[in-house]
Amino acid sequence: MFKKILIANRGEIACRVIKTARKMGIQTVAIYSDADRNALHVKMADEAVHIGPPPANQSYIVIDKVLDAIRQTGAEAVHPGYGFLSENKLFAEALEKEGVAFIGPPVGAIEAMGDKITSKKIAQDAKVSTVPGYMGLIEDADEAVKISNEIGYPVMIKASAGGGGKGMRIAWNDEEAREGFQSSKNEAANSFGDDRIFIEKFVTQPRHIEIQVLADKHGNCIYLGERECSIQRRNQKVVEEAPSPFLDEATRKAMGEQSCALAKAVNYASAGTVEFIVDGDRNFYFLEMNTRLQVEHPVTELITGVDLVEQMIRVAAGEELPMTQGDVTLTGWAIENRLYAEDPYRNFLPSIGRLTRYRPPMEVAAGPLSDNGNWHGDAPVGETAVRNDTGVYEGGEISMYYDPMIAKLCTWGPDRATAIEAMRNALDGFEVEGIGHNLPFVAAVMDHEIFIKGDMTTAFIAEQYPDGFEGVILEEGNLRRLAACAAAMYRVAEIRRTRISGTMDNHERKVGDDWVVFLQGQEFPVAIAADKDGSTVTFEDGEVLRVTSNWTPGDSLAELNVNDRRTVLKVDKITSGFRLRFRGADLKVHVRSPRQAEFACMMPEKLPPDMSKMLLCPMPGLIVKVDVEVGDEVQEGQALCTVEAMKMENILRAEKSGTVSKINAGAGDSLAVDDVIMEFE
Repeated sequence: MFKKILIANRGEIACRVIKTARKMGIQTVAIYSDADRNALHVKMADEAVHIGPPPANQSYIVIDKVLDAIRQTGAEAVHPGYGFLSENKLFAEALEKEGVAFIGPPVGAIEAMGDKITSKKIAQDAKVSTVPGYMGLIEDADEAVKISNEIGYPVMIKASAGGGGKGMRIAWNDEEAREGFQSSKNEAANSFGDDRIFIEKFVTQPRHIEIQVLADKHGNCIYLGERECSIQRRNQKVVEEAPSPFLDEATRKAMGEQSCALAKAVNYASAGTVEFIVDGDRNFYFLEMNTRLQVEHPVTELITGVDLVEQMIRVAAGEELPMTQGDVTLTGWAIENRLYAEDPYRNFLPSIGRLTRYRPPMEVAAGPLSDNGNWHGDAPVGETAVRNDTGVYEGGEISMYYDPMIAKLCTWGPDRATAIEAMRNALDGFEVEGIGHNLPFVAAVMDHEIFIKGDMTTAFIAEQYPDGFEGVILEEGNLRRLAACAAAMYRVAEIRRTRISGTMDNHERKVGDDWVVFLQGQEFPVAIAADKDGSTVTFEDGEVLRVTSNWTPGDSLAELNVNDRRTVLKVDKITSGFRLRFRGADLKVHVRSPRQAEFACMMPEKLPPDMSKMLLCPMPGLIVKVDVEVGDEVQEGQALCTVEAMKMENILRAEKSGTVSKINAGAGDSLAVDDVIMEFE
């Protein structure tokens, strides 16, 4: 077994690999750029080597710099994580020449399967059904339009060396095909150093389901069930679960056997993933094979008890798989939510800055699978599980140079409904401040009826949130829960405040029992009967809710029981109440005495300023180009400029017709959120 391995990656996946290596008694080497000098993976590793400036193409994906780090430290093997050099055959070849083991598949498998065009041809030869498309390389936008018409819209324009949603566009007409081709080429070149593009039919109403395979160098290959990855935004997975709520055992077996056959066809050895599109009749079509560890691998680990990183290391060291297909069992249900530094209220645009608060929920190991080696700390054992794979910490910086993922929050339960409820509570208890993030959105998904039924397709987000995410409107039952909690908490805070002031004034003001709670445009008059164990809150219509909690004023997280139902709230103090965040809703909740409530209703509403004649930068980023000039008349939907952030190009378009009166930024300018790019008459 290896004594020292280098992790050629960063962030949460580097931390994940380090945890398993530590469990196995293997020393680790981290590499880092200037931007990651104080990163968590650097702190966790036994050694760390600086490899260059922040841009990945000057540091993390420069093969010679990684090789220098290997030579400096004497690492015997390299785990590439995902992204960066993980599917780069030149990197694997360079390691082979150095006599360093690559913790991944052979070079031939990377070359065959890592290139999406070649992999489709091999899949066809192996009698795996594939999606119709054009497998050749496409030279220019005109050819892309011609091919798109031959295939038939809609089409998917994809980077051959792509992954993680980078270099992918859906085109529904000639204009979008032309525009998408160029953007895909640019993103592919920036992210992977390879701008080759291909086009395939975009299957409507699809489900994205993938099979996890594990193979060794002795001809053994097994599949570890499937993962449902249908909830995606901009072709980037957001929510994953294992198993899929859609597959039956026969389809699972057929997909798994085809996946293993494909792996064997290229002499695959390591962990890998075969991705499929599955239609409503459970017909499945091969999309691609990822010759690396997937971002969403934890959900497979949680239901199988197999540490995939450990098995990758052991396979690379020449060991045989310790199990056969008959040994694989799927226990319970696991769900993963990806926490991104993206502001859902700004159409999920990237957000950067300092994490002024980062407090994940406590990790809990899954009861029946607690001894499987996937828990690398002192997590207690529970009936449900919480796992958080992360690469950040409170006070750390979210950089503009890399993928915006902050963490992967996973829960496990004996069944799907229990796993979902565990995820709801875990999301409610996850505190992140200082940046925009998608916690409210994924919390909303967990409560969406389509997700609860398991009927989602890859069009879920586009169909259910066509105008973007504008927050959650809580239904009556949850509103009353929050009203009862807020009233009970406010009473506790008032008692504490009067006691503090009473010490100074030598008297104590009496705190009343009658209050009016204002939230989400409604008001709830309540009466509170408090005792040493909690508060009984009675609503005007006679409904009674019993609230118990150990919350004290100043705590940013409140865990309460409302009629014995667990309720977790994020809490901030505001004048006459709280800002409460719960199940994706972000509410200002005011608690007032009946007399105060009368006066509050008379207060005028403050209107926001009119910004309708300005184009504001929706995210921190770099202006790539400006498409208009002062004096130009623009039409609704017309491209105005392109902003690049976190390796993604974003085209900003006119929301309505108008005339450009002033341009404040040009190509090459770096802008902050809400900087004015241009103004209109």
